[in-house]
Parts: sequence; C-alpha cells; structure tokens
Amino acid sequence: MATITGPLSGDAKDAVVDTLQGALVDLIDLSLVAKQAHWNLVGAHFRPIHLQLDELTDLARAHMDTIAERAVALGANPDGRAATISKSTKLPQPEGGWLEDGKVVATITDTLDGISKRMYERIRATDDTDPVTQDLFIAIAQDIDKQHWMFQAQR
Repeated sequence: MATITGPLSGDAKDAVVDTLQGALVDLIDLSLVAKQAHWNLVGAHFRPIHLQLDELTDLARAHMDTIAERAVALGANPDGRAATISKSTKLPQPEGGWLEDGKVVATITDTLDGISKRMYERIRATDDTDPVTQDLFIAIAQDIDKQHWMFQAQR
C-alpha cells in the first residue's frame, strides 16, 4: 500500500492535522445543520432563508472538501464518518420538527459565531507551522464571517 507523505512531520504535523480535523468536523456538521433547518423551515421569511441555508450548505461542503484534501496532502487521514462528527461536534443541534424562521436565524447566527471563533484559533495555531493551511483557514473565516453577518442582519 502506498504511503502519502507531506512537507510537515512530527509535532508540527500533528498540530496542523488536529486543526484540520476540527475544521472538518465543524464544516461537515454545519452542512448537516443548515440542511436540516432548510428542510424544516417555516415562517413569513421562509423563501429567502431557505435559499440562504442552501448557500451556506454549499459553502460548507466546498470548504470541507478542501480541508480534507489538505489533510491528505500532509499525509493524514481525514475522518468525516458520522460517528466521528456526532461525538466531536461543538455545534448546537436543531430541534426536531418544524423550525420557525426567527429561531433558525438566531441558531445559525450563534453557530456561525462559534465556528468563526474556532477558525481564528486555527489561524493562530498554524501561524508558524503551516502557512498553506493557515491560508485555507483565513479563506474559510472570511466566508463564515460574511455568512454570520448576513444571518445576524436578519435578527
């Protein structure tokens, strides 16, 4: 079996891979939470929020693929299995049933705030070890912050 190696090794690689795995969990679960809200949304502002949740899902999915592929490029195995996401997520989970549009906006705003804060931690954690991964985190933070603003403006 072939072994994938990358430019990092030892503690530096381990630290960067940990940040990548955390980001992967955040992004996978964000796509799931956003889609769950998308499917069960009700309320006067259904249509624009419904469409915005799809945009958020697409953004999360695009970034999670980039993050997982970066981990592989470093010689690590990303873990996006459902059980891993379930036990590792820091995202609040939506309630079952119909979700009122104002509550969805508040929940997604809070969720994005938490992800943003963790992305900034990851940016700082990769400052000296891996500027390539740091650049990916910066791009994700930019998109998450924009979505946070757009949802927050609807509160």
